[in-house]
Amino acid sequence: MHDDSKLVRGRIARFVRERLVTAMYRERVPLEVTAWTAPGEPVPFAEAVRQEFTPFAVGSPWGRPWGTVWFHVTGTVPDGWTDPGTRPELAVDLGFAGVQPGFQSEGLAYTPDGAVVAAVEPRNAHVPLPGGPGSAVDLYVEAASNPGVASEWTYAPTRMGDLATAGDDPLYRLVAADIALLDVPVWELAQDFWTLAGLVEELPADLPRRAEVLRALERAVDAVDPDDVAGTAALGRAELADVLASPAWPSAHRVHAVGHAHIDSAWLWPVRETVRKVARTFANVLDLMETDDEFVFAASSAQQYAWLAEHQPGLFERVKQRAAEGRFVPVGGMWVESDTNMPGGEALARQFVAGKRFFIEQLGVEPQEVWLPDSFGYSAALPQIIKAAGSRWFLTQKISWNETNVMPHHTFRWQGIDGTQVFTHFPPVDTYNSELSQRELHRAQRQYAEKGRANTSLVPFGWGDGGGGPTREMLAAAARTKSLEGSPAVRMTSPAEFFSTAESEYPRPPVWSGELYLEFHRGTYTSQARTKRGNRRSEHLLREAELWAATAAVRSGLPYPADVLERCWHTVLLQQFHDILPGTSIAWVHQEAERNYARVAEELEGVIATSLAALAGDGEGALAVNAGPYPVDGVPALGGGPLAQPAAAVRVEDGPGGTVLDNGVVRAVVDGRGLLTSVYDLAADRELVPSGAAANLLQLHRDTPTQWDAWDIDEHYRRHGRDLTDVAELAVVDRGPERAAVRIVRKTGASTITQVVSLDAGSAAIDVDTHVDWHERQKLLKLAFPVDVHAERSTSEIQFGHLHRPIHTNTSWDAARFETVAHRWVHVGEPGYGVAVANDSTYGHDVTRSTREDGGTTTVVRLSLLRAPLFPDPTADQGEHRLRVSLRAGATIADAVAEGYRVNLPLRTVRGSAPIAPLVTVDSPAVVVEAVKLAEDGSGDVVVRLYEAHGGRASARVTAGFDHAGVVETDLLERPLPEPISLAADGTRLDLRPFRIVTLRYRRM
Repeated sequence: MHDDSKLVRGRIARFVRERLVTAMYRERVPLEVTAWTAPGEPVPFAEAVRQEFTPFAVGSPWGRPWGTVWFHVTGTVPDGWTDPGTRPELAVDLGFAGVQPGFQSEGLAYTPDGAVVAAVEPRNAHVPLPGGPGSAVDLYVEAASNPGVASEWTYAPTRMGDLATAGDDPLYRLVAADIALLDVPVWELAQDFWTLAGLVEELPADLPRRAEVLRALERAVDAVDPDDVAGTAALGRAELADVLASPAWPSAHRVHAVGHAHIDSAWLWPVRETVRKVARTFANVLDLMETDDEFVFAASSAQQYAWLAEHQPGLFERVKQRAAEGRFVPVGGMWVESDTNMPGGEALARQFVAGKRFFIEQLGVEPQEVWLPDSFGYSAALPQIIKAAGSRWFLTQKISWNETNVMPHHTFRWQGIDGTQVFTHFPPVDTYNSELSQRELHRAQRQYAEKGRANTSLVPFGWGDGGGGPTREMLAAAARTKSLEGSPAVRMTSPAEFFSTAESEYPRPPVWSGELYLEFHRGTYTSQARTKRGNRRSEHLLREAELWAATAAVRSGLPYPADVLERCWHTVLLQQFHDILPGTSIAWVHQEAERNYARVAEELEGVIATSLAALAGDGEGALAVNAGPYPVDGVPALGGGPLAQPAAAVRVEDGPGGTVLDNGVVRAVVDGRGLLTSVYDLAADRELVPSGAAANLLQLHRDTPTQWDAWDIDEHYRRHGRDLTDVAELAVVDRGPERAAVRIVRKTGASTITQVVSLDAGSAAIDVDTHVDWHERQKLLKLAFPVDVHAERSTSEIQFGHLHRPIHTNTSWDAARFETVAHRWVHVGEPGYGVAVANDSTYGHDVTRSTREDGGTTTVVRLSLLRAPLFPDPTADQGEHRLRVSLRAGATIADAVAEGYRVNLPLRTVRGSAPIAPLVTVDSPAVVVEAVKLAEDGSGDVVVRLYEAHGGRASARVTAGFDHAGVVETDLLERPLPEPISLAADGTRLDLRPFRIVTLRYRRM
């Protein structure tokens, strides 16, 4: 027999394209269309329907960028549409382009009384009509003319990401607004073909099953009369019935299909558009649930549900009903799907506190799975935070994007820095936007790494990123592959059902220890520096505001501003979303983020000022207050009092090598280029800067990533750079006695960089304050500190602890980690001696080591200060920036921890008459108080969160400076843990393993 399979497959493809697709609607009747264009931002339905709607012709252009047009469509279902197997529906084409759903125009249909019906999107371009023949059609469609900012993913600069530059020209043309008669048997036949033809493409050519399915498809094509597709579709389906009924092989891979719509809380659209995307997606999901009882949908991000409750309360009530049935499943337990590299420890904890509180209080559900399919790498602190929040499982997809190394597991236990393990799944389908195609299902089966030990994986299906969610076509695919010979077996379930099954099937999976580093998107640690600075500053302001407000509430009865603090936290948590804080959104998003951070700062500064005024009392005496966990200059941790006078002054001299700053602890030399050519540790009698090298060295690199501009720093940047050593101005600007400083001004390209290098009395740290007026394009600015230590590894602060990373590049895993994230400090050292580099707003770093001609080794710590990517925001990072960095000589890990807090939580000076006693004290420097606040439930109880910060075992006594009726250890949600902690008359005794987080709740009397 001749092999004509290629010809048959071509015939099948054409049959589907020209016969089935065109025959799905038997008839179409145009509707009457009128329209009203919203002049500015979107308006609610009730306001829109009061406007004057004017006739609008199909084929006419509509929709300026980011605009809204309300279409009112009216008509009558024809009386003759009575054939069985048909169904009338509204078919609308807003001018959909060929790009992915969620990245273009979309709409939401309402009844005249304002009830949401369903969305109108490229893959959901139909709206159900409840009435039959002769019934009236009367619907409003809120159409959003969102521009396709992504274009064809060429990463070219676009003006569309900023409302001020997007223009007013219409983007779309209304193609159709019809009542259409769906031929259900034809549609069903098309779904049969889609699944079976996809199966043919995946099965090996020598497998009998492949030939069997191919010939059945061929017979179905023969059975359908091209001149009467509607009348013969049933004959075609009959030819496919047997091959569709043949059950899956017993050994087939078992897929748990979970309906899903990854909706970025902002990205190539502003936050306000995400509010509408959520409504559109959830409306479609609820509509599908009316027709498929097996369909289960999972959605994360409490913020998105909160938007729905605020803007679409009727839709939210429907979601609540389905959630009670277990069909609409809140997952993740976080406020948003946040970045996990850059949020501080307390902020990452609050993602769960805020998220779970909302889900528990509003929906009666506590998610057990942490759902972060798209974040750009995962902190090694996360397993403990997950467990402390009361969750059990973790899911991600993004590590499949690794450029260099393939993750060796799909199901494993992930171990964090403290030893906590969490059961983790990494779907082998390699997408969180599956269509349940045979290509995707077979990829999951083929790539699943645990074959022979387990055989179950999860597939999230539904259009995502820009929302949209599952379609009726995807549900049809799920039904056909429930048990289909040659295909993985698909079952629609919830995430919890999958995880319970997988955990039972694979009780002893392998362990992955440490961070889940994404070998991609390394530029996200640096892009949009103002957004990152706003986040860091907001986190520390929230710490201060909660501490002083709690102290004032306990000590003076001042009302605790819970509403203000919650509002500020929600803003900060939203902006930690994984396309906002990483700096990968359009200009609109980051402009709004900066405005929000300014508002948060204003509100929190007000809380701080009010609280401190109540605590300090009347009087004009100068008091310093210290919100940090360590005493500073005689001011107690978490309290206030007079500053101690420095023991010695700082001397400034003109030496042969430049300006000398000397405080008796450190002697530094700033040469004529403004570089630190010497930092001498007088206590250790040791020079930090290697001979011939210079610290505080600014370096400018070409930064032209191969793919994702704002996301990526590619390793080839290192081959194109230059040192900035030319000086426009250099002068001593402070000569002590408590401080000495040198000011350096440099110009490069169109940018001006001003630095102040200073040394304070009694300090072992050199401070470098950098002000940049930045106007470069596709450049990377780094700040280098070469030090004379033989370091095998670098140590970087992460949430509630720190992480060691090798400096060498022995393996491909080491080599791929050429840009890494750190929070407030990086430490490098050799036995007996180390150096810390701390910062107040920088996250991206690289650390390298080289051997000098004298045989010694130089370790270079570099901070990535600024970038200038062109996509998606061509103005990214342009303008003013302020950054602070310190170089701490002779630093242990403990010194590095303290230095990080010093740089980020400077003392405040207030006027008053009374010192402020700390609300809580700890007698071990290894145990750090991270938060002091009042309880979330409004009881007035005091909550203290602390952790072991030095990486060793610690014993500490925690003493409350107020009367209380008892203390319990709780989880992050402030619920008591079953095992009691030890109590003593003079405080609470804690024995902590390395990096352990402890939350204490003091019951107020």
